[in-house]
Amino acid sequence: MNFPNVGVDEAELGLERLESTSDTRFRRGQNGVRAIGGTGDGKVEFIGFEDHTLALVNSAMGYPAYYPVDVLESGKVEAVLMDLDGTTVHSEEFWIWIIQLATASLLENPDFELEDSDIPYVSGHSVSEHLQHCIQKYAPHKTVEEARTFYFEHTHREMKLILEGKGKPGAFRPSPGIKEFLYGLKELGVKIGLVTSGLYEKAYPEILDAFKTLDMGDPAEFYDAIITAGFAMRKGEAGTLGELSPKPHPWLYAETARVGLGLDYAQRGGVVGIEDSGAGICSIRLAGFTPLGIGGGNIDESGTRGLCHGFFNHFEPMLESIRPRT
Repeated sequence: MNFPNVGVDEAELGLERLESTSDTRFRRGQNGVRAIGGTGDGKVEFIGFEDHTLALVNSAMGYPAYYPVDVLESGKVEAVLMDLDGTTVHSEEFWIWIIQLATASLLENPDFELEDSDIPYVSGHSVSEHLQHCIQKYAPHKTVEEARTFYFEHTHREMKLILEGKGKPGAFRPSPGIKEFLYGLKELGVKIGLVTSGLYEKAYPEILDAFKTLDMGDPAEFYDAIITAGFAMRKGEAGTLGELSPKPHPWLYAETARVGLGLDYAQRGGVVGIEDSGAGICSIRLAGFTPLGIGGGNIDESGTRGLCHGFFNHFEPMLESIRPRT
């Protein structure tokens, strides 16, 4: 097995064959390395040895990290951890639009539009990584800090309008079947955690608006834990660590399970994570949990479908896969 605890080879996993890691630390055929494969979006690289596998999570911000990949354990599902954007709520188009507005302001060009090729790099990761991509491609003379200033100016304005009922129509749409799925998990007695790389000020209004649309009450009371990337870093205020440790790093999912739900790592066999993005699938897998993919995101495009324990286009069959067999 080329990638112990993960899969047989690159083709099975849908990974791109690599001769060396992007940081050149490991090379195929040297120092015990049997295989190296990367996801299609270049975010994660797997290094296979005889008896273990490492994962390198790259960083547009310059802080990559290595993680061991443990074997998946199976057991009765005790907790389901769910992504927000694209999984629970359809809002990616809105946040990509905000990135576009921020870049347009940075360029002082109100007519600026992102290209289709930009989409995999301006969704599914942290705000800073989204903006870093745009800077590298469109405004190399600018900084992330400048771009973040514009980003939050647009975010504050648009979120205020949405909460007043005057914002962009259809910005936050509950995913089809999500209400029945969530209530189905409640009936099974499964703990439910909401996990997002989004900052609190952008993430919480999303789920609040979705729950209002679905007539499901207060999301803070419904979920057993809600973990976001924290609060924006601004002068004179305490900020967040979430910009350097978002998905595909494992920490948001790990924190939701361990801190939010009180589940020890030894209980990981009972934890399932649900994502529509390749970065999220990797995050779940590196946290040691079982990843389930939901259609509509970039799992296929990012080359991470082979890492999914199951893939579904709708929530109804996903719920049946979680339901205990009698």
